[in-house]
Amino acid sequence: MTLGLIGKKIGMTREFFSSGTSVPVTVLKIEKGRVIDIYTKEKNGYSAVKLGFLKIKNSKLTNQMKGFFSKKNTEPKKILKEYRIDKIEDYKIGNEIGLELFKDTKFIDVRSKTIGKGFAGVMKKYNFAGLRATHGVSVSHRSHGSTGQRQDPGKVFKGKKMAGHMGAKYRTILNLEIVKSDPENNLIYIKGSIPGSKNEIVYLRKSVKSFNRKTILEKEQIWRKWQLKK
Repeated sequence: MTLGLIGKKIGMTREFFSSGTSVPVTVLKIEKGRVIDIYTKEKNGYSAVKLGFLKIKNSKLTNQMKGFFSKKNTEPKKILKEYRIDKIEDYKIGNEIGLELFKDTKFIDVRSKTIGKGFAGVMKKYNFAGLRATHGVSVSHRSHGSTGQRQDPGKVFKGKKMAGHMGAKYRTILNLEIVKSDPENNLIYIKGSIPGSKNEIVYLRKSVKSFNRKTILEKEQIWRKWQLKK
């Protein structure tokens, strides 16, 4: 496992290339992570690095967390995230890790909370067809129909698709392409859409799965070579 970063979703825009293609991108504002603690195999049984993200007022901390940060002699952070890594010699408590972590990375995995839709019926939530519009059906056109059986088993099974809260769940999207990064402004441009509303916290990591796929920039270089040959 490798280190990851946390960002805030700013919104969506598009990037234009010389070949004429336009690519929709999501812009994320990357928050620099500070090394809060380091775990070693000798002392803790495993090697890991704990990073802290986003500033928080000291008055909003519990007494336990105030003591924790004062003991580590670092400024308080809102989110603490632990990453298991093999080489902990490269990190020291107090170091800051930013967008340079994804310097030579082409694809990343993204995890964030989807937009909450509130209470939703089965037609919206699960794409049910609903009941008939006529022929004896009254009032219950958008209902889900029967939910269970008769005396045996005499209950509704767990996981039954029914009306309820929709959205506001964490979802992970794999292998999203990094179109562009702006280290000066701590911005990263990721191809396509990302779950969540504006200002949603997004967790980033290097792509776990290995695969062969050309990026947009690589396709652009092939197009330029083809143009020069013409």
